[in-house]
Amino acid sequence: VNGIEIYSMKIDSKVTSRFAHNVITSQAVNRGNVSKEIFFDVELPKTAFITNFSMTIDGVTYPGIIKEKETAKKQYEKAVSRGQTAGLVKASGRKTEKFTVSANIKAASKVTFELIYEELLKRKFGKYEMFIKVKPKQLVKDFEIEVDIFEPQGITELEAEGTFITNELQNTIKKSFSGKKGHVSFKPTLDQQRTCENCSQSVLDGDFTVRYDVKRTTTDNLQIINGYFVHFFAPTNLPKLSKNVIFVLDTSGSMSGRPMEQTKEALLKILDDIKEDDFFNFILFESEVSTWKEALIKATPENLDEARKFVQHISVGGMTNLHGGLMRGIDILNAAHEENLVPKRSASIIIMLTDGQPNVGVSDTQEIEKAVKKAIDGRYPLYNLGFGSGVDYSFLEKMSLENKGLARRIYPDSDAALQLQGFYDEVSNPMLIDVELNYPENEISDLTTNSFKHFYDGSEIVVAGRFVDSNQNHLTVDVRGEGANDALSYSTQQDAEQTAQAFQEQQYIFGDYIERLWAYLTIEQLLEKRITATGEEKENLTAEALALSLKYKFVTPLTSMVVTKPEENEEGIADKPTEGIDIFTIVLYLRRCSFDIPLKKGFHVGTVLNMYLKNLLSKPGIHCFFVLIVDGDPHFIISVPQKKDAICFNINENPGTILNLINDPVTGITVNGELIGDKRTNSEANIQNSYFGKLGIANKHLDLRLTVTPEKITIQNGDEKTGFTWLDSVTLQQAGLTLIINSKRNLVLSMGSGASFVIVLHQVWKKHPLHRDFLGLYTLKSDKLSEQTHGLLGQFFRPVDFTIFEIHPGSDPKKPDATMIVKNNELTVTRGWQKDYRRDPKHGVDIPCWFVHDNGAGLIDGVHTDYIVSSLF
Repeated sequence: VNGIEIYSMKIDSKVTSRFAHNVITSQAVNRGNVSKEIFFDVELPKTAFITNFSMTIDGVTYPGIIKEKETAKKQYEKAVSRGQTAGLVKASGRKTEKFTVSANIKAASKVTFELIYEELLKRKFGKYEMFIKVKPKQLVKDFEIEVDIFEPQGITELEAEGTFITNELQNTIKKSFSGKKGHVSFKPTLDQQRTCENCSQSVLDGDFTVRYDVKRTTTDNLQIINGYFVHFFAPTNLPKLSKNVIFVLDTSGSMSGRPMEQTKEALLKILDDIKEDDFFNFILFESEVSTWKEALIKATPENLDEARKFVQHISVGGMTNLHGGLMRGIDILNAAHEENLVPKRSASIIIMLTDGQPNVGVSDTQEIEKAVKKAIDGRYPLYNLGFGSGVDYSFLEKMSLENKGLARRIYPDSDAALQLQGFYDEVSNPMLIDVELNYPENEISDLTTNSFKHFYDGSEIVVAGRFVDSNQNHLTVDVRGEGANDALSYSTQQDAEQTAQAFQEQQYIFGDYIERLWAYLTIEQLLEKRITATGEEKENLTAEALALSLKYKFVTPLTSMVVTKPEENEEGIADKPTEGIDIFTIVLYLRRCSFDIPLKKGFHVGTVLNMYLKNLLSKPGIHCFFVLIVDGDPHFIISVPQKKDAICFNINENPGTILNLINDPVTGITVNGELIGDKRTNSEANIQNSYFGKLGIANKHLDLRLTVTPEKITIQNGDEKTGFTWLDSVTLQQAGLTLIINSKRNLVLSMGSGASFVIVLHQVWKKHPLHRDFLGLYTLKSDKLSEQTHGLLGQFFRPVDFTIFEIHPGSDPKKPDATMIVKNNELTVTRGWQKDYRRDPKHGVDIPCWFVHDNGAGLIDGVHTDYIVSSLF
């Protein structure tokens, strides 16, 4: 394609005890006469983590290095800009995540790509499923899929199929299993890949799926290797619990047409599967909330017939009172338990479907989350289904996880009804509730989740852990749960010798797979906990997940993997492993603090980290997260953490103009800035760069004023004045003011309420023909200001939300344009970079953001001239 030929592609999978290690090897050649960048898209299961990506060029292999996401992106872009061969792995994703491997290949050059990923295969409907997306986009001379499975319990069945398999291709799938081993291979010839005789298009475009199950002579399977264990729990032949299901359905106007038709189609099929011992009800919400019945009712044939008629006559209209609908459903389910309308031994669940965001009644998502969590109180799981692209999926996901359920996207395709029904099928057969797998606390140091609200037929619970004593070779587990007829309670044990006997066929085992399985599960669960965490807890979870991602080389939402081919005699482009393991801590610390210390050659990472901690933790006002920045010409950067992105804009005004940046009438704090120009006169240029040459920060309640210029800092407290220069190193505390001056670099200011700011000094060569010294302002602890705070920066102390779509090429090929919806305005914005000078006052660090044109028009309240004031105070 486009002069790039992929002449070999092999997918080699090894599965050991449900944990899959997959290697995709692809060989490509650039047949053209110029270097070309290709985008090799690999679609992998959503639950998979990439563990390695390497390129072999002219016989030399360049391995990928896992890095924090933005660091990896910048290294890749730097290499591509120089015309170097480079690759970048990043996550993007329905059933799969698309990992895009971008590579710049020189003319007539051959490159071998090797991509490795791992995943824990989940058991669903009684089988483990391995999913492989096949889409080479061209005929491949040597194409092969090979899967080897080793299960110490033994394999009972093995299937393999492909959505693209024709009658001619059917015989190319080879599968066999015996005892503990299974094997699947698929190797079509070049002619078998063609859509027709002599065609150049490939028939290989779809899903290749391998399914299998294991022998179950016991309920549990415990495996112990090298100080780690994994426990598989999947009881069979238990009587099914009756269930109590509340369906909470969005019937607002946006559900009209095909979405509601598909919802009705799915509900009618679900009603066919509801058992007579089950209880159920329907809650409908639009602007108003209505119910089918006032209480849960039993699924008798008569009631099911009535329910079918009700579903067929559901109509749509109005807005979205999500809070009202969900709370009504919770109230009905709670009442059913309190009044003993449902069996004591039964499983209760709420399933909500919505295609929009709450906009009637209680519309604040945080208020809804709190109310729902309090009402459910951990008694049963909440499953949220988000239909289409208009939902706030992060809100639905967080609310589900807080209530022991999960969220699922329902894609508005032709099979949406099947998606809805498929989800219901997964949770329609509960066998146990309140399952706990208990391990000796004094023996286990790190344990994955070990308590589960429900266990469903055909699924499996997996728990992994690490022993305190790595030499321990035995384990006893106590299992507890509530079944349909009685409680489940027993103990089971295993020792390492039994595991070793089961794993005599070493060629099927990849490394310390149980340790990697433990790390995989731990990272997955830490990332899930991050969704519902806030503040310091979220930071700690992030740090822990990032540390494990880096240690075990997993590409997760926190990391990317980058590989580059270095230019001759140049260091630092192809990364080398850094001595020590604490570098990630420094990266995280710098992202939330205002100071940095230059890294000197020869410093060990641990030494540098200790130096940071000693210097920073001893100073007040340092624990921070930068949200708002104004610096440079002057440009404003607004961080939007929930989007993991930023918005930026410039203010273009004449030198001498004074702008109100922050004004809080409650705390009495104001911040104003006066613009200066560069050394050109207006006759020399139509557009003159402008900067902040003077900042005035005041607290009228304390009668304090701070004037900062590139030459000096002046504090006025009533009638008293104190002056400092930027050569001073000062820590000053007086009358509600804390001031730290770091010589020639920056100052940190805390005033009154605890609101804090950093002012950065930019010094240029005194004989520079154009630029002058100037100042930059960075906000810290903006939460200490009141909700009435305003100003060019102050208005953004309140959360700002935006939506980006229709991304398309702009006037600059490196900076795409897009449409942004923000504050009910539709704006044309440009993807670009602005400088953040916190860590490098001289050169700055590029920050990616969406640039709003015309002095922030449509983003800021009013127009920019509204913020011009007459004096600094």
